[in-house]
Amino acid sequence: MREYLKHYIDGQWVDPIRPNALEVDNPATEQVSGKIALGSSADVDLAVTAARRAFGTWAQTSREERLDLLGAIMGEYQKRAAELADAVNEEMGAPPSLASGPQVNLGIGHLATAIDALKNFAFEEQHGSTLVVKEPIGVCGLITPWNWPINQIACKVFPALATGNTMVLKPSEVAPYSAQIFTEILDTAGVPAGVYNLVYGDGPGVGAAISSHPDIDMVSFTGSTRAGIEVARNAAPTVKRVTQELGGKSPNIVLDDDDFAKSVAAGTSVMMVNSGQSCNAPSRMLVPNSRMDEAIAVARDTAAAVKVGDPGDKTAIGPVASRAQFEKIQGLIQKGIDEGATLVIGGPGRPDGIDKGYYVKPTVFANVTNDMTIAREEIFGPVLCILGYDDLDQAVEIGNDTEYGLAGYVSGADLEQARAVARRIRAGSVAINHGFDMAAPFGGYKRSGNGREWGPFAFDEFLEVKAALGYAPA
Repeated sequence: MREYLKHYIDGQWVDPIRPNALEVDNPATEQVSGKIALGSSADVDLAVTAARRAFGTWAQTSREERLDLLGAIMGEYQKRAAELADAVNEEMGAPPSLASGPQVNLGIGHLATAIDALKNFAFEEQHGSTLVVKEPIGVCGLITPWNWPINQIACKVFPALATGNTMVLKPSEVAPYSAQIFTEILDTAGVPAGVYNLVYGDGPGVGAAISSHPDIDMVSFTGSTRAGIEVARNAAPTVKRVTQELGGKSPNIVLDDDDFAKSVAAGTSVMMVNSGQSCNAPSRMLVPNSRMDEAIAVARDTAAAVKVGDPGDKTAIGPVASRAQFEKIQGLIQKGIDEGATLVIGGPGRPDGIDKGYYVKPTVFANVTNDMTIAREEIFGPVLCILGYDDLDQAVEIGNDTEYGLAGYVSGADLEQARAVARRIRAGSVAINHGFDMAAPFGGYKRSGNGREWGPFAFDEFLEVKAALGYAPA
């Protein structure tokens, strides 16, 4: 039983001002696995005060000092990678192969990318007689979700540190264990007191206090579009910067070529990763109507091969993160059936042989139309929707017909055609044949948010731009 009943404020583990423990469930067992300290606005005030006090000194540190600190963090992170994997396995049910692989390694990747970006980042540029300077924005409020818990913390904390900011982190109360170990890593690595602070809590109690706090200069939020709207509303009176990475309903346009079966199989497999709990998941697969039957057969076979609940199998997926998420997904699966989509495989209920845990059957719907609920709403589970198109113009039109714009995918053998289609998709990132790049900017169009994370592009979100006019002789 884990008990993380203190916050990390000003370099110390401290009791909450008003003790209020929250039980945390293991979604694989539905049993309580630990407790965390549920914070309040008073705890946020203490953390912000510490961050504000530390900012003046940390903002003036040199590039070399920050690189030394990030290097020390890397050493400690690698020492505790196995503990981080155990925490992710316990807090969100990720199978060991996923927890010790992508879940932990993405954190290392973001750290390595921040180190590389910092080495050569241009904090000053001369424009005629004017010096343009990029300076740290100040105290940052970081609010992160439960689906990729280490990834989302790392892609905010490391750029914020690298650019000279101080911060207050609120990790998800659904998956908080990895945040505790992450914080212990930073403490051991020697992050100066007040530069990084951790306050556990929920959205109404701590998230709202962070987003509305007058002494926080920017908020970086990842989560649902609904919650992102509330963050923006809370932040508006103080005119602070808000960056958001929100929901998605990403199209995957499969081209009509010799790689068709391979592309359908790949898209189905990627959809099931992390039990479908990825905001950029390729949840709407668009295939030629003339090859719908072939797509159904390939997707059925691919989904049938995905094991559920077997931690020893690398093709296995775990449960979804909570009862609330499980019930939401079940309702949307039933909605797909009720609205007339073809249920290819999966469906309501737990997989056969599993009677506990928030496990969802790998599910594929075909003959989905873009006005159906399952094509419009983010399901956030292992549920793939296959839609048909007559030509590529229609495929692009359907792909862009969504309130979201986080990601898009194009799959096929014809690279030139894939490139042309990718340019027409209205989304913050478009992966051709599921390409991946940790240094690429990550963020959305439309209601998928604003701002960019990952790599050097993340640095600009944490920087103010100052023009020093007349700095040099004309």
